[in-house]
Amino acid sequence: MIIVTGAAGFIGSNLVRGLNQRGETDILAVDDLTDGDKFVNLASGRISDYMDKDDFRQRVAEDALPPVTAILHQGACSATTERNGRFMMDNNYRVTLELFEYTQRKRIPFLYASSAAVYGPGPVYVEDLANEKPLNVYGYSKFLFDQVVRRRFDSLTAQVVGLRYFNVYGPNEQHKGRMASVAFHNMNQFLAEGHVRLFGGWDGYGDGEQSRDFISVEDVVAVNLHFLDNPDVSGIFNCGTGRAQPFNDIAVAVVNTLRAEQGHEALSLQQLVSQGLIRYTEFPDDLKGRYQSFTQADATQLRAAGFEAPMRDVQTGVAEYVRALRAR
Repeated sequence: MIIVTGAAGFIGSNLVRGLNQRGETDILAVDDLTDGDKFVNLASGRISDYMDKDDFRQRVAEDALPPVTAILHQGACSATTERNGRFMMDNNYRVTLELFEYTQRKRIPFLYASSAAVYGPGPVYVEDLANEKPLNVYGYSKFLFDQVVRRRFDSLTAQVVGLRYFNVYGPNEQHKGRMASVAFHNMNQFLAEGHVRLFGGWDGYGDGEQSRDFISVEDVVAVNLHFLDNPDVSGIFNCGTGRAQPFNDIAVAVVNTLRAEQGHEALSLQQLVSQGLIRYTEFPDDLKGRYQSFTQADATQLRAAGFEAPMRDVQTGVAEYVRALRAR
């Protein structure tokens, strides 16, 4: 049995789908369905059992789980704006530590979600303590557990892989609200209002030019499955494309994909702006000093660990995503 925590969430549900595509259906899905609408992310996947996260945590503490071949731990609060540090440290750090201790006792491979948020403002995104300066308690909760792995690395009894996700977009993120990807928000804005809104210039960047390493969830799943197939490899790895692209690129891909539905030709950024199809709003004060204006994963260690598959650029991945959403 493979356990996927956060299985009704964005990345977790896509991992279940990725496992299903390989013929794996003996999956214990763990999540919190207080928000019952998230069931839709599980409905398209094939699992053998579901367990509430609190019951699961208790079973781990009591050593009362059935035989497990791997745990893919995606369950966490991913809201970078969450200020409740007590909740964040228990939900993200302590639970992950408990699962780590369990998998080490049982010699079970453990793949867990870290985050590019550990790097804070950057500008260097290489997996090294010297580059890690989280800007919020979410980033700190991920940062702190990564340090546990580093301290224990030479005495591991089974595989441990931490994946520092950069800006992930793709299907099954509709429940995330404000924390859903900019591609998701851009599409909904365009369909509702006929235009897309982006942040204006700030922090030395022009309108819509703040740049991130945007990675399709399809590529994130491929990275996870690579490590699942290589249980002799452990470590903390960036999970990004190694390519920074501006938010403008996302908006252009979204708008042109939706325009293509109507038989309209693709337009350049300048044309979209001049026609009012892309608009800019003042950068919000509450994000100043707590916002990553530029991220770009250094993929050297990921590639050295044997992951060789190409990753989608924004123009390809976002167009795929928008078409998939519209097909639903």
